[in-house]
Amino acid sequence: MKATSLKPDAYAANCPTRQILDRVGDKWAVLILLLLRGEPMRFNQLRRAIEGISQKMLSQVLKSLERDGLLRRRAIATVPVTVEYSITPLGSTLAEAVDPLRDWAEQNLKDVLAAQRRYDAQRKALAA
Repeated sequence: MKATSLKPDAYAANCPTRQILDRVGDKWAVLILLLLRGEPMRFNQLRRAIEGISQKMLSQVLKSLERDGLLRRRAIATVPVTVEYSITPLGSTLAEAVDPLRDWAEQNLKDVLAAQRRYDAQRKALAA
């Protein structure tokens, strides 16, 4: 589907909208964007702030976000070179859109975990 010739349709298999939705569905991308709303950060600051993300994954996600125009990478001429990441205006609009999802997850965590425990117990009882 050509982005300029047809109306976007996220339900169509070849619609580029899905690539954007993939970014929104990536927990690491969302966490990075939310962190960068506050201030620009260096690579190691991000890695320390996001528990569980590997150096390789952080690097991959940062490159993807930069490619999508959601963050800006700035190399500072120091020895060694310092690299700083900041959110773009486009990235800020996405962060604004997904922050309510983070808030929802935090507010409903107990209910979701309780539902998972009930489901797992029912499945276990059926399998016995």
